[in-house]
Amino acid sequence: MMTGDHVKASRSSHHDEEPLSPAARFFQAPRFNVYIIAIVGCKTRINTDVVKAGLEQTLVKHPRFSSKMVVDGNKYCKNKKWTQTKVNLEDHIIVPELDPNIDFPDRFVEDYVSNVTRTPLDLSKPLWELHLLNIKTSDAEAVGVFRIHHSMGDGASLISLLLACTRKTSDPEALPSVPVKKRAGSTFNSRDGFWWFFLAIWMLLRLIWNTMVDVLLFVATTLFLKDMKTPIKGAPGVELNVKKFVHQTVSLEDIKLVKNAMNMTVNDVVTGITQAGLSRYLNRRYIHSSCTGEEKKLDGRVKQSNSNIPKGIRLRTVILVNLRKSAGIQVAAAIIRRALSNITMAISGVVGAQEEISFYGHPIAYLAPFVYGPPLSLVVNYQSYVNKMTISLTVDPSVIPDPYELCNDIEESLKLIRHAVVNKGLIKDVV
Repeated sequence: MMTGDHVKASRSSHHDEEPLSPAARFFQAPRFNVYIIAIVGCKTRINTDVVKAGLEQTLVKHPRFSSKMVVDGNKYCKNKKWTQTKVNLEDHIIVPELDPNIDFPDRFVEDYVSNVTRTPLDLSKPLWELHLLNIKTSDAEAVGVFRIHHSMGDGASLISLLLACTRKTSDPEALPSVPVKKRAGSTFNSRDGFWWFFLAIWMLLRLIWNTMVDVLLFVATTLFLKDMKTPIKGAPGVELNVKKFVHQTVSLEDIKLVKNAMNMTVNDVVTGITQAGLSRYLNRRYIHSSCTGEEKKLDGRVKQSNSNIPKGIRLRTVILVNLRKSAGIQVAAAIIRRALSNITMAISGVVGAQEEISFYGHPIAYLAPFVYGPPLSLVVNYQSYVNKMTISLTVDPSVIPDPYELCNDIEESLKLIRHAVVNKGLIKDVV
């Protein structure tokens, strides 16, 4: 492992320079400046010196967290690259002096995070920072707030790196374990080979067809197919507004119960409860805009029966994936930004540790990841941890002024679905 002096002495060598990947250049494109926020709730007060010492031995030694972005060339031909630099932790760790008896500490943390996002990260140093807030909230004794530019990696890789900085609380020397997808056992029978062959052909044809439909929908969305205006659809320029970050924890065991009963995945369940929660939330929002009469109309559209939501609403979400290669990053960024501007929201999920872990000796109560910067008024992130699932909402408060009500609606939808599954007898021996 190179020392700081070695890095400084050889900084100008080619071995310490690396061109930005297509994904990194994509997230550095104009009007697509995307950041990741990761809030770590701890069960004890945070010892700043211990955290600094831990970061020196782990995160700071990672090449991306010890590199800054430099730009060579003129305005017509810019060459961006990562260059190794000596990291001064005092420039990256912020420890504000806080009143331990402050009123409404949860609201204070939310406002603090929102204010942090008002200013961009300094390009003259590695694009990350950590705020340590020794303030007791409703679900933690102290809070750590990571802010990382999305060009340094995707959410899954950065959360994995963060987990690599933790250890099991039960075994301080052991890394946390995360769920691994089980491979189905081979049950192939030579007598069924004929049918397996046709099944494989059918699956291939379905893949080709679904890919063609997705490409056509993406092109149409980029050119003209816009989501209809709803109370949660942001106006042009929404990415420039200061966002609000809220989270709420639900039972992962309830999600797994529904998953097993319905023979689906965790992603299917969280997508379903998000859709159901949005329906509940929108129904309540539309109540205030409905008019009287035998046939109520909202924004020129007839409402559904037993609901205040207009019929035929097109409300779509997107799951963002890594950009591996592209002929023109600026063009690709402009196209994807236009497509995102025409839809309503984004959703993602990240798998966390299966047992309680500690952040440099500080037991973790919860993890809550957020994303801001895309032209969307609502981004929903799910993060599992032990037997909990954290729902994290990034919202534009001018569009969604009551995000906790949306969190409650998603949680209530999970309870209703679980109740229906149990009542139908799909799961037995459930308390």
